[in-house]
Amino acid sequence: MAESISITTDRTQTLQVFEELIPQLEALWLGESDEIACMANTAAVVHSVFGHHWVGFYRVINNELVLGPFQGPIACTRIGLGRGVCGTAWQRKETIVVDDVDAFPGHIACSSLSKSEIVIPLTNAMGEVKAVFDIDSTELARFTKVDREQLEKICKLLQRHLYV
Repeated sequence: MAESISITTDRTQTLQVFEELIPQLEALWLGESDEIACMANTAAVVHSVFGHHWVGFYRVINNELVLGPFQGPIACTRIGLGRGVCGTAWQRKETIVVDDVDAFPGHIACSSLSKSEIVIPLTNAMGEVKAVFDIDSTELARFTKVDREQLEKICKLLQRHLYV
């Protein structure tokens, strides 16, 4: 069965777009318990709605981040704890917003087109990071406070759906 997402709000109205998007994502996850399926649809929806350069997940497997479902160009396959923005968000268990990836110490350049990035960890009920949601933009300082808050909300809902 094909699913569709409908956004009627002007795409420049970021908060309103998220307010339309989030209930549709929840409906898309409803009845689906497979982690990969939920992550794949989430990445596809966020990528198509916002047009970011790269949108995807890395899952914690055997003490490293392993590439999961994504939309965009080829990506790094494995990332160690504390390495790059993704590994640092995993290690700190907190969202990291980077306005200029070239200024982030140890940034892993999977694509030279990426200029800014946001990474949000997803945790289980015991507070262990199970995955990170990574979004890259070709624009410097692309991610605002609204983006951060709403993407964290999406991740909290997804982690509750999958891990809690």
